[in-house]
Amino acid sequence: MTLHSTLRQDDQSNFMMGYLESLALVERLHRLLLDVIKDEFERLGVLEINSVQALLLFNIGENEVTAGELKTRGYYQGSNVSYNLKKLVELGYMHHERCSIDRRSVRVRLTEKGRNVRNLVHSLFGRHAQGLQSSAQLGEEGIEGINSALRRVERYWADQIRFIY
Repeated sequence: MTLHSTLRQDDQSNFMMGYLESLALVERLHRLLLDVIKDEFERLGVLEINSVQALLLFNIGENEVTAGELKTRGYYQGSNVSYNLKKLVELGYMHHERCSIDRRSVRVRLTEKGRNVRNLVHSLFGRHAQGLQSSAQLGEEGIEGINSALRRVERYWADQIRFIY
């Protein structure tokens, strides 16, 4: 083995360790985000829905979507999207109606109650953004760098799914 190939292996090993750390961070951040939403809702006395459902309402926003679109638009990755949509309709956070063109498809949109939850989450995220920026934890350049890197990983993963035999 040559010095060059040993250095290349070390570089690959270091990159692999960094990649695994990034994966763990993304996973932990998502769980932590759900915990932050849960804590905020407990503080406000909003106990009827969970943090996954609140994030789903936030991501739908003013759109009218089908369950399938929630996944393709990247709003929701959970396997129990149908359960959460049904629960949110039952609790009055969402309207649902069958699509006039494809009767198998159901379109959903937020009710006033759902928009109120969306606004709570939006306000929470606004406070977080302001806090990160004002405490110099993360500036505009830093957030742009994070988003750019995450978009590149997203594109790479999407390509892997599309081009696997």
